[in-house]
Parts: sequence; C-alpha cells; structure tokens
Amino acid sequence: MDNDVSAGSTSASASTLGHLALGLTLLAFGLGHTGVLDGITAASAATVALFVGGITLFVAGLLEFRVGDSFNGTAFAGLGAFWFTWGTASGESALSGDAAGLFLLLWALLALSLTLGAAGGGLLAQVMYGLLFVSLLLLGIAQFADAGMPAKVAGWVAALSGLLAWYGATAAWAKWPTALPGRAAGRGVTATG
Repeated sequence: MDNDVSAGSTSASASTLGHLALGLTLLAFGLGHTGVLDGITAASAATVALFVGGITLFVAGLLEFRVGDSFNGTAFAGLGAFWFTWGTASGESALSGDAAGLFLLLWALLALSLTLGAAGGGLLAQVMYGLLFVSLLLLGIAQFADAGMPAKVAGWVAALSGLLAWYGATAAWAKWPTALPGRAAGRGVTATG
C-alpha cells in the first residue's frame, strides 16, 4: 500500500467496498428467498455469498481494523464470516432444519449487536442492520417451523436491507444525502419577525 494514501481515504474506500459487497449479497440472498424470480432460489446466491459477501466483506473488515474503525471492522469481518459459512454450507442436505435455524438465530444476534452499535453512526446504518436482524430472525424461525411464508417475508426484508446498504455506498461516492433532514438536537424553533 502506498504510504502517501491517508487513513481517511482508505477507510472511506473500505467502508464503501464493504457496503457495496453487503448490499449486493443481501439483494441476491433476499431475492432468492422471495421466489419472485423464476428458477432463482436462495441456493442460487451461494456463490455471491461466498466470494462477494464472504471474502470481500472480510477483507474490507480487515482494512477497517487497520485504519482504526472497530465498528465497521467488526461488522464487515463478522458478516464476511457469516456469508462465507452460509455460502459453503448452502445446499448441504445433511444439515437439519433445527441446526440451520439455530445457525441463523445466532447470527441474528450479531446483526442485533450491529443495530445497537450503529446508533451513533446514523439512521441509515441502524435501519440497514435492523432489517438484517429481522430477516435472519424470520429465517431462523422459518427453519424451526419448516414454514415457507416467514422465509419469503425474510427475503423481502433482506432485499430491502441490501438496497439500503447499496444506497449508502453509492451515496458516499455520489455525495447524496444519507441523513434525514431535520433540525439539530437541542435547538428550538425561532420565529423571525
């Protein structure tokens, strides 16, 4: 790596890469669960999950740790481990529904931690991780209950979370807004007159 590159630009690049990888993986994973595209299933997203979600997110997490961003480092490396594991185990018939449900519920705890940890990072990140939590929770429940409807709803929730991740990364490049407009905290409304 070039020593002339500032840590801030490296962190911004790694964060953008991480959010793009997360967005694309969640979109593929979510749409696969919805059944809205003929012939596309959740297992169809295994390659994307393995390489884009698993490896790319993990590397983005390591880059974030390198520049001192422990939240994004944890988020990206942790989710990279999730996607890598899911991508390699996807389609294994030896895995019981209960084991798959437990796997998803345990990773939902990571998503819940990320949701709570993102409180200082803006509403967009908090909603994105919150939707990921809801999606994994619903998928875990669907595995335990052997029910298709919660999995389809979870797919739509995951796809929405993926769109938010994609928007956040694209907004960083395009200089689009990522915060909701409103008045600053602690300021009252003043009348002019």
